[in-house]
Amino acid sequence: MKQLISLFICCIATFTSQAGTSTAGVSEKGYTETQYPIVLVHGLFGFDSLAGIDYFYGIPHALNKDGATVYVAQVSATNSSELRGEQLLAQVEDVLAISGAEKVNLIGHSHGGPTARYVASVAPELVASVTSIGGVNKGSRIADIVRGTIPENSLPEGIAVKLAQGLVTLINLLSGGSELPQDPLKSLAALTTEGSLAFNQKYPEGIPTTRCGEGDYIAGNGVYYFSWSGTGNFTNALDPTDAAMAVLGLAFDEPNDGLVGHCSSHLGKVIRDDYKMNHLDEINGLLGITHLFETAPTTLYRQHANRLQLQGL
Repeated sequence: MKQLISLFICCIATFTSQAGTSTAGVSEKGYTETQYPIVLVHGLFGFDSLAGIDYFYGIPHALNKDGATVYVAQVSATNSSELRGEQLLAQVEDVLAISGAEKVNLIGHSHGGPTARYVASVAPELVASVTSIGGVNKGSRIADIVRGTIPENSLPEGIAVKLAQGLVTLINLLSGGSELPQDPLKSLAALTTEGSLAFNQKYPEGIPTTRCGEGDYIAGNGVYYFSWSGTGNFTNALDPTDAAMAVLGLAFDEPNDGLVGHCSSHLGKVIRDDYKMNHLDEINGLLGITHLFETAPTTLYRQHANRLQLQGL
């Protein structure tokens, strides 16, 4: 129910914006006005809105103020890509029923990338495009280290699961997602290199066939695939989360955003993989605190909406 309420709120805000434009007598499309609605999909430990703060901080407003119809999905904060994908598919069907549109443009961050890819693979007739932002498309070195360090069915694993469940409980309490099933171990398995490669064998659309190349821009299922990501770790001294990103980034032997290597982030047409952004900056960071000399994340989302518009999506 909460997801449907969120969808209606976003839709009403967009309608109001478009109505104001019509009154002003402007007939051309707004800069971000796409043919199909945009659905934003959060990553691991994500949410739609937490105590009034958006996961995609300021991004829905930045998109819909110039014509985009934007919805924000809420799926399990921790679970497998397939289960999260089934939850997203149900919400996509709700979006189509509410909006009257035939398809949607899915934009997923982090674990939201594989989640969106699942929907496009099993129901391509409902999806115009998938965009992966900092997506874990070929696994994360951090997930590999955690899974390789903590033995399965051990006491440390049990403690780690309890801590993760506590965090998820807090997220659910503040975001209203308490009815969603959670499984930290399944999400961890999904984000390892092994888990990601197994997922890619079942849902290969858009995945590069080389280690660090590009995938099909238009896959055999007719869906367009895009990706972009950052390779910054410590990007702003005012952001207290940057220190963690900097430490985590040391685990990689390639440029990375603190949680995902730049090659793993590739999907379909790679717009860029070297923005001065860490994993949290890619969703406009902590209250919009990002690199002072890099394009604002909100601008990147707006540019991409315009890219989709020009492509007829």
